[in-house]
Amino acid sequence: MSIFQNLPSSVLQWMAIFLSIIIEALPFVLLGSLLSGFIEVYLTPERVHKYLPKQKFFRILFGTLVGFVFPSCECGIVPIITRFLEKKVPSYTAVPFLTTAPIINPIVLFATYSAFGNSFYILSLRLIGAIIVAMSLGILLGFVLDDKILKDNYVSHEQEDFSQVPWPKKIFHALAHAIDEFFDTGRYLIFGSLVASAMQIYVPTHILRTLGGTPLLAILVLMLMAFILSLCSEADAFIGASLLSTLGVGPVTAFLLIGPMVDIKNLMMMLKSFKLRFIAQFVGVSSTVIIVYCLLVGVLK
Repeated sequence: MSIFQNLPSSVLQWMAIFLSIIIEALPFVLLGSLLSGFIEVYLTPERVHKYLPKQKFFRILFGTLVGFVFPSCECGIVPIITRFLEKKVPSYTAVPFLTTAPIINPIVLFATYSAFGNSFYILSLRLIGAIIVAMSLGILLGFVLDDKILKDNYVSHEQEDFSQVPWPKKIFHALAHAIDEFFDTGRYLIFGSLVASAMQIYVPTHILRTLGGTPLLAILVLMLMAFILSLCSEADAFIGASLLSTLGVGPVTAFLLIGPMVDIKNLMMMLKSFKLRFIAQFVGVSSTVIIVYCLLVGVLK
């Protein structure tokens, strides 16, 4: 205990925030890893092609909207997406799901509705904004950009046929795969959480608020704040609600949109599997669409 007593208070705060982020995120990483394991065992490329729409545009729309029934947090979405891609789900379907699933799932929608005093207005802005960003990314990947987004040296899991395996062995294989995925992804979560918690201590948020003097600056500042805070999407609405009276609807909407899509810990986990070029495109397109959308929200409110 004497070791901790001799540490500076800022370091103790850093450790406390780091642990709080880890504790908040770990259940969702575990859930994502478990889902990844069961996807590995039960989802075959043949099933993927059987149930996906045939036309590319409807595949993009399917990936965008399926998050409504998929309670996933951004903390655990990366392992799910990489497994989908391994199972031959097109990137222009998987990436819209990556974008919207942490925002439009029922848990997050209810948290947003509650945080803003049972307001359908903020809820609608968040929902529509997420869909616009996801569709933009899907259309670009489907029709313009290179849709090969996994690293060239990414080690794909060997595709095994579990169709004839008894169900107890299927569950065992799914859990074994989930454990591997959990520890593999967890190290990136830890590093990202260390960086995010350090920035919360050493980059004071009141300075960021002071910088937001114009609508555009306020939007950029709150997007940066969301990136730094690295909150889970179930909790960010309550922080956003506290900023509404100070900074307005447009900047707060930007905060609610960019956080679940791009934050420090999520970016670290993406670096494990995705090409740097795709990550840059993902961040650039998402940020640009959100800025334009939120400026329009501020004008039209």
